[in-house]
Amino acid sequence: MSTRAEKFAGLSVAIVTPFRDGAIDTKRLHEQVDFQAKAGVTCICPVGTTGESPTLTHDEHERVISESIQAAAGRLLVMPGTGSNSTAEAIRLTKYAAKAGANAALIVGPYYNRPTQQGIYEHFKAIAESVDIPICVYNIPARTGRNIEPETIIRLASLPGIAMLKEATGLMDQASQVLAATDLTVLSGDDSMTLPLLAIGGRGVISVVGNLVPADMKALLDAFDKGDLASARRLHAKLFTLCRDLLGLASNPIPIKAAMAMIGRDTGEVRLPLVSLEKPLADKLRTVLADYGLPVAKA
Repeated sequence: MSTRAEKFAGLSVAIVTPFRDGAIDTKRLHEQVDFQAKAGVTCICPVGTTGESPTLTHDEHERVISESIQAAAGRLLVMPGTGSNSTAEAIRLTKYAAKAGANAALIVGPYYNRPTQQGIYEHFKAIAESVDIPICVYNIPARTGRNIEPETIIRLASLPGIAMLKEATGLMDQASQVLAATDLTVLSGDDSMTLPLLAIGGRGVISVVGNLVPADMKALLDAFDKGDLASARRLHAKLFTLCRDLLGLASNPIPIKAAMAMIGRDTGEVRLPLVSLEKPLADKLRTVLADYGLPVAKA
């Protein structure tokens, strides 16, 4: 079955928000976007979980959106995070992104206030009806405290503005139910689940590891699309430990920022309440990066 937003199939990368001395490092942000453009990724997703959106001011959030679009310069698609637990705030941010030239909006399920499934449906419906750009529903109950049930996602798929699902539940049965009943473009929200999701009809990934090795994740996706399952499985196995530790050593984006600092591509700064990776975990991460073949600076 053809998917609703096929142009977003492939590799999207959830980019970090670089900080220097507590402020957004615009120069490094442009460098990160340029790195992804040169790697040939399909799309970047700024100001999501990996982009530390919960600690950005409203002005900073908008600035990262506009700077990312400017840096992309049409070379790749831009799908910023514009979600909120306030429907009015999510609409405001999504309208800003659309006006700034974003190609789509990535909207996490409303968090903390734990709405009913009807409330979730009405939340996304109101956002989708407020803009002309496609919406990607981001389902990550481990962070939001509320699963967006497959029946709700299927209802949302009846709305023309809802085009994609970022699937981060790890529940293959749930993903299968959505894929069987809709033409939504389903993207993995967990790097290590990319190949399993592709096997049941997923069309790509919104990746964290792509901040480090976009070429390898893109190669996995390309191999699968070509029917070269042996190469796809080999790349999945190669990437697995790196993917696991980037999300498992501490809350995202602490490990990915630490990793990028270790290879000279970020300062490693995170904002409170996030703190830097503790030394034993940093030492483990440095070993994982070196074993993968990445050029790690000495501690």
